[in-house]
Amino acid sequence: MVKAIRIHEHGGPEVLTWEDVEVPDPKEGEIRLKHKAVGLNFLDVYMRQGVQNLAPPLSYTPGMEGAGVVTAVGPGVTSCKVGDVVAYASLQVGAYAQERILPADLAVPVPSSVDPVEAAAVIFKGLTAHVLINKGFKVESGHTILVHAAAGGVGYLICQWANAIGATVIGTVSTKEKAVQAKEDGCHHVILYKEENFVDRVMEITSGKGVDVVYDSVGKDTFNGSLACLKKRGYMVLFGTASGVPEPVRVDQIALKSLYYTFSSIGYYTDDDRVALRVAAEELFSAVAKGVLRVRVNHKYPLSQASQAHIALEGRKTTGSIVLIPDEE
Repeated sequence: MVKAIRIHEHGGPEVLTWEDVEVPDPKEGEIRLKHKAVGLNFLDVYMRQGVQNLAPPLSYTPGMEGAGVVTAVGPGVTSCKVGDVVAYASLQVGAYAQERILPADLAVPVPSSVDPVEAAAVIFKGLTAHVLINKGFKVESGHTILVHAAAGGVGYLICQWANAIGATVIGTVSTKEKAVQAKEDGCHHVILYKEENFVDRVMEITSGKGVDVVYDSVGKDTFNGSLACLKKRGYMVLFGTASGVPEPVRVDQIALKSLYYTFSSIGYYTDDDRVALRVAAEELFSAVAKGVLRVRVNHKYPLSQASQAHIALEGRKTTGSIVLIPDEE
């Protein structure tokens, strides 16, 4: 028996329960993984709340990202072996556990130059950032981009990576403390959205031209303003709805500037494409090892206290990445 967080009903953080679970032997194409660290993502919150189209069937173990040591491999597995350190990010839940079974094709090797805790903290958010700046919209030197929640788990990585590419980065944050971090992470301009109108400020910064792309994980509260910040033929890239789902987009909102609009999710780019996953992970970990990306593991909680981590995340009291450390028996 091992310990895991289980969800038997949708609701607040209090529905996260710490229980004994059985972990079977891996079947064909599977591995057994002993976690060193588990990442926390806002998607975990949406699923816990029972958001339509996201929540898995009850009951389940939440979590979609982590890193650990392979302790057993099933028949037919050749991509890794017992003793390997691997990480994973997938829409398949089950990470909030001391040990778990995982399809081997979802696991990517963690190089010795990257700490497994950092790997768990960055794998989902880093792959998301990779997808956003390469697939949602291809960021290139000379582009001007707007990143909402620039001090958040994905936002700070987008800012660092886009800055390294040569883009001009504008970020929005809620506090002066987060503004300091956003500056450190590559934002050329930081907007305190509680003190100033971000649309007016973006237009001022860009001399009325607008930005090439907006990366928006906030949703309802920022969506219309984000559209207003775009230049002609600009890209609206939504990847989260922390404040709620935006109202349906009217045709005239898009037609006014011939805008492009997409919702980017890593699962649709990597879950069924092992080669794409491996390449993206290699580029991510290379960027971490070279210092292009500085992983901010700003918050660590024991896995058994996952509910406290959820409270902090929902209350927007966190910056950077949150990791859950499995409790030893």
